[in-house]
Amino acid sequence: MDTQSTKFKVRLGIFISTGIILFVLGIFYIGRQKNLFNPVFKITTSFYSVSGLQVGNNVRFSGINLGTVDNIQIINDTTVNVEIMMDKDVQKFIKNDCIISIGSEGIIGDRVLNISQGSPDAKPIKDGEFLSSVEPVETDQIMMSLQIASGNAEIITNQLAEIMVKINSGNGTLGRLIQDTTIAENLSETIKNLKTSSKGLDENMKAAKHNFLLKGYFNKKEKEKQKQLEKEKAKKEAVKKENAEHSEK
Repeated sequence: MDTQSTKFKVRLGIFISTGIILFVLGIFYIGRQKNLFNPVFKITTSFYSVSGLQVGNNVRFSGINLGTVDNIQIINDTTVNVEIMMDKDVQKFIKNDCIISIGSEGIIGDRVLNISQGSPDAKPIKDGEFLSSVEPVETDQIMMSLQIASGNAEIITNQLAEIMVKINSGNGTLGRLIQDTTIAENLSETIKNLKTSSKGLDENMKAAKHNFLLKGYFNKKEKEKQKQLEKEKAKKEAVKKENAEHSEK
């Protein structure tokens, strides 16, 4: 009987000790997350709508969790004041021109506050100082925009389907052009005639150059072209000579 009582007391003691250890570790973990055991400083900001932000949500700077939301208070019908507790060690890195925005941990995760990096010339923020904010984009607005885009895509798809049906049926100019072989043959014949006309024009120009009356005109044009080439050549040689003189100096 005494042996069983002793075993029971030992088990009870182990159970209680384990519970106390887990409780202390839990308090330490929560306190560390809430910055209860570290030196902290306060930042305030305001939003028109906090978009689901809650007390205890994380605050990030450069993608690192360095603080928590300490208090959320409605000031009036257009302003919600948010107080933030940050680790004292990062106060020197947060500048007074930083901007606070509301983000999300993943697509459907908890809300977080993101503090942007300030300019190098700005002064470090002081305890209790106010930082500007950017209003969050509401999920309802995003869903509405997606619905509008989806509706527009559906309309465009239906219109393209109607156009393709008309083309395949031979309706419209493009449909007749694709389906009617006569039009295609006429286009081919037209292109062939244009090539023939172009060839005949080249032959006429060659004949005109050898004509006694027009020979002087073409010779004059040839001389002008030759002079222009000589000028360009002389200009290039002058540039080369100038570059050579500069390199020698």
